[in-house]
Amino acid sequence: MENQLSLARRLWIYQKERFPIFGHGPLIIIFTFSAIAYSRICRGEEGFISWKHFLIGCFTSFSLFLLLRILDEFKDQEDDAKYRSHLPVPRGLIALSELKVLGIIVFIIQFGLIAFFQPVMLPLYFGVIIWLFLMTKEFFAKAFMRDRLILYAASHMLIIPFVDLYISGLDWRLEGERMHIGLILFFLVSFFNGLVLEVGRKIRTPEDEAEGVQTYSSLLGAKKSTYLWLALLSTTFCIAAFAIYFACLPVLSYMLLGVMFLLSTFVAFRFLNDMQTKKAKHIEITAGIWTLLMYATIGGLPGLIQYFI
Repeated sequence: MENQLSLARRLWIYQKERFPIFGHGPLIIIFTFSAIAYSRICRGEEGFISWKHFLIGCFTSFSLFLLLRILDEFKDQEDDAKYRSHLPVPRGLIALSELKVLGIIVFIIQFGLIAFFQPVMLPLYFGVIIWLFLMTKEFFAKAFMRDRLILYAASHMLIIPFVDLYISGLDWRLEGERMHIGLILFFLVSFFNGLVLEVGRKIRTPEDEAEGVQTYSSLLGAKKSTYLWLALLSTTFCIAAFAIYFACLPVLSYMLLGVMFLLSTFVAFRFLNDMQTKKAKHIEITAGIWTLLMYATIGGLPGLIQYFI
């Protein structure tokens, strides 16, 4: 029985199923580096922030998304028990009480690191924590929010710009400067990238829909949800192109962005022409690759070239 395994072993299985370290880790590191690099490029600053602050930023951003995952387990416990008994909590792999202790430990470490090494960052950090709390409570309007899946998703995706604000502050706030106006473009890209990921992972063929599992394809139909995904992808593409222009990034950035966009749209149209389970899965995979390469294009690679090459 799984629940007879050691806590360490059970947590390892849990992370593989619900928050894979080696899946989310690289994306979050690139996301963190990109936000800082884009801020510094906009401000015309040379060099990078100290590695101490960068590593704290990586840990904080990663563990904030881990906290989000843990809080979602509490928020969704009734629906998971009813419709998704195969998940780690309802099947008894891990108890909510154990996840609660883990969440408290993560929060204490986050707060301790920031309070000791980056006290000026505490207001931005608590902004993220407050939004996390409101998300967990579903903004005290559970029925209203759950009946409006797109509004629900948009309100939850705002957590990414909140995390962005903290991360970018490792550049401007630690140096006693004001946030550069150009970061608004980065925040918008992050917000719409989050929606690209969210919608992309909830597009399914009609035969793959499951009772009690809200998807965009069950709400809108497989075709309309795919067109929604393409609209979000196109919006992200346009904002990212403007972000590249605003920061005066090289022409190569436009080229990479264009290639990524064309390949992503190709995957969507393949699904529209032949709705198979594996092709729906390809949209989810493409959304993840698009997001990873997007952050690399508008901040990651330019930052590496400018500061380390």
